[in-house]
Amino acid sequence: MTKSDLRKSLRKARREHVAAQPDIVRGLLFNMPPRPLLPKIDGGAVIGLYHATEFEAPTNAYARFFQEAGHRIALPHFANEGASMEFREHTDPHSETDLAPGPFGIVQPAHDAELISPDMLFVPLVGFTQRLERLGQGGGHYDRWLAANPLAKAIGLAWDVQLCDELPIEPHDVKLDAVITPTRMYGLD
Repeated sequence: MTKSDLRKSLRKARREHVAAQPDIVRGLLFNMPPRPLLPKIDGGAVIGLYHATEFEAPTNAYARFFQEAGHRIALPHFANEGASMEFREHTDPHSETDLAPGPFGIVQPAHDAELISPDMLFVPLVGFTQRLERLGQGGGHYDRWLAANPLAKAIGLAWDVQLCDELPIEPHDVKLDAVITPTRMYGLD
């Protein structure tokens, strides 16, 4: 199966899984980071998140949690579709008044938001393995950013249905440090 076919299959499974969750259950999931993760985060760490699309593991509650704990929050920012991914500060995770539409149809911090670099980055994914391999959307943005910032810790957020036995991994694919799902934590032992 090609990466493209695998992405289609995993997106379909993710969409069906999320759609089957009652709203009240979805509202309780990913409400705060799991307790075993918290001691691994330095007090002054900048926390990088993503603004989740409809079927991705949500990050809004994580953004509010970490900001209330005194961390600065960073979200991906693209100047245009051909630009490299950078991170800019997200200062209002409660009302999101500091976000504007980005070139990929996802809101992002405004162009004048402060450029900051995450120490811990929660990343979206289409699929993952227990070996902490990640299949992303296909643009390579996170792999390139993580390769250029090897000291940043990368934590995947996913639904359990996104777990795969195997993934077609290439040399440029960056492994994650951990993956968090609603029922399991991989790599946080």
